[in-house]
Amino acid sequence: MKKDVNILGIETSCDETAVAIVKNGREIISNVVASQIESHKRFGGVVPEIASRHHVEQITLVLEEAFNQAEMDWEDIDAIAVTEGPGLVGALLVGVNTAKALAFAKHKPLIGVHHIAGHIYANRLESEFTFPLLALIVSGGHTELVLMRAHGEYQVIGETRDDAAGEAYDKVARMLELPYPGGPHIDRLASEGEESIDFPRAWLEAGSYDFSFSGLKSAVINKIHNGKQRGEIIKKEDVAASFQASVVEVLTEKTLRAAEEYQVEQVIVAGGVAANQGLRKSLDQKFSGTGIPLKIPSLKLCTDNAAMIAAAGAISYERGNTAKLDLNANASLLLK
Repeated sequence: MKKDVNILGIETSCDETAVAIVKNGREIISNVVASQIESHKRFGGVVPEIASRHHVEQITLVLEEAFNQAEMDWEDIDAIAVTEGPGLVGALLVGVNTAKALAFAKHKPLIGVHHIAGHIYANRLESEFTFPLLALIVSGGHTELVLMRAHGEYQVIGETRDDAAGEAYDKVARMLELPYPGGPHIDRLASEGEESIDFPRAWLEAGSYDFSFSGLKSAVINKIHNGKQRGEIIKKEDVAASFQASVVEVLTEKTLRAAEEYQVEQVIVAGGVAANQGLRKSLDQKFSGTGIPLKIPSLKLCTDNAAMIAAAGAISYERGNTAKLDLNANASLLLK
């Protein structure tokens, strides 16, 4: 019988310290995440230096807990996968150096993983891939459409030209004086409001699958500022609903158009904004009659975690694509 392969995953690209153990690239044995939201909330966003310090404090504790939950020891681990980029360079360095030290001390292969590849492979922890597939990645730092014709093969066919969708959510939330992180609060308010404000949709030039949300963000900020100057009552619920409608329509329409043009067998959604209920509902409605299966991971796998890094790392391990001990953090690593 084929031996099970257990990959230890480490993720520290932003403000989550996470370690997980995944068997055969599909089965989560343990998945531990230490969040820093409370530490960054008072600043209205992630402070890189504070994030790095928290990673240093938490990484050993999270590592031990992952082994405890899995009831495993180092003898059970076949390789170590770690996020090498993109992300906050100081935060990335904590994870990368931890993985390198462990790989050297425990004589285990080391695997560098692209953070977005990890988000994509979070889906495989719940259902198998069918190729060719299209992945919509929507997070605080990324908005991309990625075509995959096989495991580990990525073709970026669309990306943001300015603000990512999640970044726009956080900036609009700040204008509405909502707590950090703003995305979930806007999503909740949107369900209570009406789409009464005609905010712009940036479709860009014909045939483009790129995204742009800076103009929309500016339109929302101007609406709020002008309303306050005129003494108008600004209904946060209506602003949230109208803003979200604009974002969701562009994301949904471009994803559907790309899926049909490239004749994909499956569409998957990934990233923190994949937890947005408005987006999930819109995608479900659009794809329900197309015959193209739509897969969206459970909420716990949308946000940053280490199980997704281990799942992506398992593909590299199967192919023998391992890293040397001079592996370094790369804050602007490209997906290829």
